[in-house]
Amino acid sequence: MKPLPPQLVLVTFLIVILVLSEAAAAAPDKSNLVYKGCAKQVLSDPNGVYSSALSAIFGTLIQQSSKAKFFKTTSGTGQSSVSGLFQCRGDLTNLECYTCVSKLPILMDKLCGKTVAGRIQLLGCYMHYEVSGFAEISGLELLYKTCGKSTRDSGFQVTRDSAFSSLVSGISSGNGGFYTTSYESVYVLGQCQGDLGTSDCGTCVKSAVQRAQLECGSSISGQIYLHRCFISYNYHPNGTPKDNNPSSASSFSSPSSSSSTSGSNTGRTVAIILGGAAGVGFLIVFLLIVRKAMKKDDDY
Repeated sequence: MKPLPPQLVLVTFLIVILVLSEAAAAAPDKSNLVYKGCAKQVLSDPNGVYSSALSAIFGTLIQQSSKAKFFKTTSGTGQSSVSGLFQCRGDLTNLECYTCVSKLPILMDKLCGKTVAGRIQLLGCYMHYEVSGFAEISGLELLYKTCGKSTRDSGFQVTRDSAFSSLVSGISSGNGGFYTTSYESVYVLGQCQGDLGTSDCGTCVKSAVQRAQLECGSSISGQIYLHRCFISYNYHPNGTPKDNNPSSASSFSSPSSSSSTSGSNTGRTVAIILGGAAGVGFLIVFLLIVRKAMKKDDDY
């Protein structure tokens, strides 16, 4: 058997790379900004004590994100101390978690500047820090919400509420603070802050569910972020996606990031269209080369 012509091997390789690139471009970006929460009080730091502590915290959190989904730490002493934490969504790999968390300190500085407390939530992870003495807020306080378009399906809310019940039951049964499930055509996801106990986690998620029912009504998708937990849901009338990814059918972003998210989605769409056109071109070249190779074989 004769070896494949070099041109054939090259074209095959390019087609494989093209397919993989298109798949990556179409996948939801876990680093999309969902919302930012910045304290109004500016951090007074004439001696650079807080900045030093904050830098140490960011470094520790990034380092830990390669091997954990949640980590909490404190730097400094007394009134000069700063506490911080990160958490990744429970279905992320260690590499995805590290990649997501690594973006947060830069975004924190860009979006919040030097404030006494800040929180940046991306689709796949979030980071939070606060200086000593900053006023504590309730774990059930609503931080951010987003609701999709409404549906006229009369049975939707009943189906969604059944999915919510399964979510509350599952998260309250002790699943490491992260739980996903589907009920008929509704996919739901819930996660609690990593240091929250099972009972408190169940209470938090139940509160988030009640918020979703009240705030989103007949919306076919939504996300509710409380201080210590969050939930998301998506309605898929044609069946839930095989990858069970809540962001595969809809994306969420804060108003401050809507333009950049839109640009990102447009860029991915253009990349896919151009990639598809290039794929057709590669296929034509591929067929021509195969035909030429077969013709040479026939000549022998």
